[in-house]
Amino acid sequence: MTEKWAYLMLSCSALFWSGNFVLGRAASGQIEPISLAYMRWCLALIIFLPFTLMAVLRQWPVIRANLGILIFLGVIGVAGFNTFAYLGLQDTTATSALLINSFIPILIIMLSRIYPGTKISRSKLAGILLSTAGVIILISRGNWDSLLALEVNRGELWVLMAAFSWAVYSIGLRWRPAELSAPAFLSFSMIIGVLVLSPFYWFNLLHEAPIDFGVNNLLVIGYVAIFASIGAFLCWNQGVKIVGAGTAGQFIHLMPIFGAAMAVGFLSEQLFWFHAAGAFAIAGGIFITLKFAD
Repeated sequence: MTEKWAYLMLSCSALFWSGNFVLGRAASGQIEPISLAYMRWCLALIIFLPFTLMAVLRQWPVIRANLGILIFLGVIGVAGFNTFAYLGLQDTTATSALLINSFIPILIIMLSRIYPGTKISRSKLAGILLSTAGVIILISRGNWDSLLALEVNRGELWVLMAAFSWAVYSIGLRWRPAELSAPAFLSFSMIIGVLVLSPFYWFNLLHEAPIDFGVNNLLVIGYVAIFASIGAFLCWNQGVKIVGAGTAGQFIHLMPIFGAAMAVGFLSEQLFWFHAAGAFAIAGGIFITLKFAD
């Protein structure tokens, strides 16, 4: 499969996930975070597993031999990232969440460099610091007094945790066994995600309100299950396999573009100066990091 197809798949992932953030924000007053994450992955698994069960069983020796890393990827990528994002969208706008999410490429570079012990050049360090400043502007909403007093919006902190989870997941994909097919890998990841979320949902550990299974909520669950789960993850995992996590991470930058347009159009969200300042700093840092890449 060529790089052009990989770029197309990664772009589709960004589009589908942008819709996930916008709908997650739209449903924040109707569906609780754990409930949305659990229903999302349960429905996705119900739809996907009948087509992939034989592949999972056939490749079980490969899964069993790599059980540790596969469980870790399922926990951090399926259960962790999405739940953290939905928790954040309870208290912040889709626009802010998407902009913070665009920090993921910098996180990937930072974490990738730390693990092998490779030195970071001065130019890359400058880019990382500039992008980090952009995230701080977004989290503090430009209010330095609140930042110094540690009074920041917890929604942005949850989204930042989600971004960190996805960066770790993307780097961890390098240890995904090459012989394990994409459908089998995604199916097993879904199973792990559902198992992790199950006690939180069934024992209602976060004391969430029951779901109202109205038409609108069912449509939201359907979208995040089919497009933001099955479609986006298959496209992303295959794209990362072809071009690598560092290059794939750059497609995250499409999410603020797609998502801001949808958030303004469908949610009537407003753009403020700190959105522009944060976006400019993050984009500038990423540009410096890539422009002066080793």
